[in-house]
Amino acid sequence: MLFFVIIEKIEFIFEVNRMLNYWWVTRPKRKLDSIPEVLAAFADISLNQEWSGQRDTHIAYEEALEQAGLKRVGLRRDQRGSGGRTYGAWLESLGLIFKQEQSKNIKLTLAGEAIMAGESPVAILKSQVMKYQFPSAFSLSRGVNVNTRFRIRPFRFILKLLMDSRIEYLTQDEIAKICAVDAENETDTCYERVVSKILEYRSFGDDCLDKDFFIKYKPSRGECNPAHPYSHLQDMANTMENWLEYTQLAKRNEEKQLVILDEKRDEVRQILSDRTPFIDRPEDHEFFQRKYGLDPNHRKDTRNLEKTKTITARIIAEQKIRQAYISASMSKPITGINTELIDEISEETGMDLSLVEDVLRKNYPHGSIGAFMSAYFEMAFKGTEEAIEFEKATTKLFQDVFGYRAVHLGQTGSKSAPDILLISDEEGYQAIIDNKAYSRYSISGDHHNRMLLNYLQRISNYSDAVLPIGFFTYIAGGFANQIDKQILSIADESRVSGSGIAVSNFIKMIENQTSQKRIYSHRELREIFGLNRQIHLADIDC
Repeated sequence: MLFFVIIEKIEFIFEVNRMLNYWWVTRPKRKLDSIPEVLAAFADISLNQEWSGQRDTHIAYEEALEQAGLKRVGLRRDQRGSGGRTYGAWLESLGLIFKQEQSKNIKLTLAGEAIMAGESPVAILKSQVMKYQFPSAFSLSRGVNVNTRFRIRPFRFILKLLMDSRIEYLTQDEIAKICAVDAENETDTCYERVVSKILEYRSFGDDCLDKDFFIKYKPSRGECNPAHPYSHLQDMANTMENWLEYTQLAKRNEEKQLVILDEKRDEVRQILSDRTPFIDRPEDHEFFQRKYGLDPNHRKDTRNLEKTKTITARIIAEQKIRQAYISASMSKPITGINTELIDEISEETGMDLSLVEDVLRKNYPHGSIGAFMSAYFEMAFKGTEEAIEFEKATTKLFQDVFGYRAVHLGQTGSKSAPDILLISDEEGYQAIIDNKAYSRYSISGDHHNRMLLNYLQRISNYSDAVLPIGFFTYIAGGFANQIDKQILSIADESRVSGSGIAVSNFIKMIENQTSQKRIYSHRELREIFGLNRQIHLADIDC
């Protein structure tokens, strides 16, 4: 025990005396897609309890992450729970948890509560990433200590650069070697300096970097690795790119350049036009975290957290059920509570069926389809890697969300049938869906003929329905510039209306339908999917 205390004191002395002179984000995992499950595991172990200095709790959390498959087993270097603390710090850095000053217990922020309640983690974490700032309670904390010269919201700064016609894209190196070290505030002077430096870097590469670059921006522990001198900055930049991709606002293209998704430009403009000031008092942990941790549906955190609930067997059981449910909702679209789901959660948790049903119907009466949308979005960019899963998920979404009879045909591998056949009993038509998991899909000559000759003209070869064809549509990560002309060409030749829709806009339709912001009838869907061009946000919005 004395040995551990001495080691921790040595670590503390080292950490107090170091200061990071570049942007920094903690990264036990480089992507945010597992945050809901990591948060659920944390809540099960640590909520309403003390966290600081509780080594047994830290170890228990680390073991829970390993058992859930969220952390690799066997990488624990010690028995001091440092892995658990790192994952806890990750949640803190994103404004999902905080330590209550009076009780010293860990609480969820409103953003953390919203994720646990099954709301869309993409929407919540997008808000948190856009608000992420230096300085923060986390960046000033022991073991982090980012240089106070930085007063900036780094992800907003990156988006501003991506929207600038002089820049348009950013590489990992440009984020690592220029943005992360030179972008220290949001003034026009600083911004223009960074723009000039990026353009200079594109002409001269590393030769334009400061001569004392490795002295000023050395890694937090020790000297640079001579074989990979920029690795600490590149690792950070890669993580930031991953976080931005999770927000579904930007994506790396085939050249590995980070770019704004075409259909998200209006949303990014709206984000950048928001003049919300920096969150103040970063040195006051509870104040800052509660303000940073506001979810999109709240402007203030007015909760009275002084009344603590007695931890009962029922509360523990409920938390286990919620944790299992959140894990399930990440891997498949859940639009409601049914017998199959209740059986699945009961078997996994060992809890009584009636208790599972009661907890699920109480907490998630309408399901939580938003939790799956992050995985679904990524499927649309994976090429053939997850093509069948992309098709299966799309089939289920059209069936469960929009009420079609949907048949998945793509798994046969036949070129004579489309990926998905839809049948509308409500309006008396059938429709064809073709999934294309590419970032800039273009309808080649072969694909043109396949849609026209195999799918549209010979629909009776794979469909028993004696109904007219209402529309055909392509769902893809994104489309090439000529997509409108290509769709119109098929429509003119087949005399069947069609369209293409980017996955982010299709997700928006799903969100509108499930939240009842806009309910689409099958007649409206036929009109939208029959526009004979790419479907834009204005076509589907409320």
